[in-house]
Amino acid sequence: MVQEGRKQSSGLASAGCLYVVSTPIGNLEDITLRALRVLKEADVICAEDTRTARRLLSHYQIQPARLLSYYSYNERKRLPQVLSLLKSGQQVALISEAGTPAISDPGHRLVVEAIKSGIRVVPVPGPSAVLAALVASGLPTDRFLFEGFLPRKKGRQTKLKKLAQEEGTIILFESAQRIRKTVEDIVRTMGNRYIVISRELTKTYEEFIRGFAEELLAEFDQFVWKGELVLLVAGKDFKPFH
Repeated sequence: MVQEGRKQSSGLASAGCLYVVSTPIGNLEDITLRALRVLKEADVICAEDTRTARRLLSHYQIQPARLLSYYSYNERKRLPQVLSLLKSGQQVALISEAGTPAISDPGHRLVVEAIKSGIRVVPVPGPSAVLAALVASGLPTDRFLFEGFLPRKKGRQTKLKKLAQEEGTIILFESAQRIRKTVEDIVRTMGNRYIVISRELTKTYEEFIRGFAEELLAEFDQFVWKGELVLLVAGKDFKPFH
């Protein structure tokens, strides 16, 4: 059974442990040996998408002891059940559809409630779309702000105006259906910023599209936009490289 490190207090000997496990964001080779061991030995795997989870587990010939769906629409019902399992001594692995759990997807509330219940939470680090996009973007990495998805309506312009004052690199998630509108909104509120759009990260057709927002908008239709994208926006004082 999975068990790593010290318990948080001597009173938790019978309690389980919650492992927050990073999984590939596209390329199935991007998973750590430790993550595979934890997934193999866990009593329960809580997965945002059980179909994606089964493909990953099958690829590595892992037969999960128990696989539970845990996503935004069933979190309220599932949370007490998972906490009960943890309190009974079960070792639970939490995985998202792709990448690191609790980053712009379900799981954060479970982590918080586990901590409040005195249950040990262990990160099993690995792939992250945020960091993968940042380090290959060419934009400054010494200071950055991750904002996830922008509000669709209420508070959207207020948020963008606030981000316009940010000096570090801004990192956003966006869908293919809304990427044009988001870039247009950035031009309206921040001006003609230098931006980078990454798509198909770690996959065969991985691509980084770099340039000033207005110029990219003029060429937008020549690109194939699919799935979720990572949009990086230069800070207000960024000087483009030559």
